[in-house]
Amino acid sequence: MDASREKEFVTEEEDLKDVEGVVAENDSALDRRITRKIDVHILPWIFALWLLAFIDRSNIGNAKLDGLTKDLHLTGDKYNVALTVFYILYVLIDVPSNWLLKIVGGGHYLPILAACWGIVGTCMGAVKSYGALIACRMLLGACEGGMFGGIILYLSMFYRRHQLMFRLGVFYCAAPLSGAFGGLLATGLAEIKYHGYNGWPWIFFVEGAITVLVAVAAYFFLPHTPSSCRFLSTEEQYHAAHRLRVDLHGAANVEHVEEEEFSWVSVRMALFNFNTIAMSLNFFLILVPIYSYSLFLPSIISGLGYKAVHAQLLTVPPNFTAFLMVLLSSYISDKIKMRGPMIVIGMILAAIGYIMQIAAHRPGIKYAGTFFVAAGAFPCSPLVLAWLSNNLAPHYIKATGLGLQVAIGNCGAFVATFTYLSQDAPKYRKGHAINLGALGLGLVLTTVTMAYIRWENAARRSGKRDHRLTQANSVALGYKHPHFEYTL
Repeated sequence: MDASREKEFVTEEEDLKDVEGVVAENDSALDRRITRKIDVHILPWIFALWLLAFIDRSNIGNAKLDGLTKDLHLTGDKYNVALTVFYILYVLIDVPSNWLLKIVGGGHYLPILAACWGIVGTCMGAVKSYGALIACRMLLGACEGGMFGGIILYLSMFYRRHQLMFRLGVFYCAAPLSGAFGGLLATGLAEIKYHGYNGWPWIFFVEGAITVLVAVAAYFFLPHTPSSCRFLSTEEQYHAAHRLRVDLHGAANVEHVEEEEFSWVSVRMALFNFNTIAMSLNFFLILVPIYSYSLFLPSIISGLGYKAVHAQLLTVPPNFTAFLMVLLSSYISDKIKMRGPMIVIGMILAAIGYIMQIAAHRPGIKYAGTFFVAAGAFPCSPLVLAWLSNNLAPHYIKATGLGLQVAIGNCGAFVATFTYLSQDAPKYRKGHAINLGALGLGLVLTTVTMAYIRWENAARRSGKRDHRLTQANSVALGYKHPHFEYTL
């Protein structure tokens, strides 16, 4: 290492130590107070927006049981096509949407997306033809497309890496809860008959309108970054920003994320990365059972011999079980600071559930299998998202990587929407087998990813990556920095 490079390296290390010293001198009570304030002012809004997002995309499954397919003459595979078209634009806009989030500001951008899809969702109640349904589903996908990856990126701008998982769990558990809440709400709304709109249109009218109202309120309360949090004092804002830099062990200067500029180098670093590729493919395999479960659970339970209203109500217990399991697994994952092993456990539980669906003959056992699927599959989604978020830095690398992960992962919807076809009712063996196969491949991929991370972390600890510090700007190394350790 020449003298100038050595001087830069020493200066960088001294700067990092200075920052660490500042943080260390702060009372730990200050850190807890900041985290608590961020939790109280951000998480309830994020939870509400994601709950409504999942309700507005999956309530078509509830509407199906209450006469949607009959009224719109959805014969053959038309219903499945209507499910699929939602994901065309949903997938395409993930990466650019994450870039746009920083420009607009996450505190405004996410509520704007919610208001847009709430308006479209409301309009779905007025459709009278198959073509109109297809158009609304495509627009709904375009509006919801940036929300998932955007929320993960947004939360990573406020929480340290091993605080993030539990917060992702808190917001994501709204997805299974939406199945429970949506089932109860749909049961009541389907009884409304007014001005020629009977039953299922009111599911869309009411739930879409609720989304718009919540989005408007969130617009005025969500902050953009820690330094713009009006509920934090100047000292708290300073500490909130500095603790993120210390958490990354010098991998990137994240003290003021709004000052980071976009570059195509960051895009390449995000895309040509083992973790990004492996975890994106893993997310794809995880979302195949999750989406098929969310969209077709009412049909699966109906296939066990239960009538429409009874089937709607029976979707509540397994979805509520998933809600509890997401919270529990997220809490444990942050405590042990591991993601991969928790994903393995979840996939095994979900696989057991699908085996019960395929092998059992009694409706009670099959219904019990839906609990295993929900309890195992749903926690895997926030786990694999937090896993990649933990292993990418700085902001634009993370934004691009997460956008790609969400885009590739949501392609699983194109498989999921055709796993349960009407001609396979009521046993749906083919659909259960497809989901079981996806989980098996996911188990293999998760194991390989964990092995790679152990190998790479060992190489960094032994000094085999220290030669990267000779580069002109070692701070710009991001996740490649020798002091940046991957989360297992």
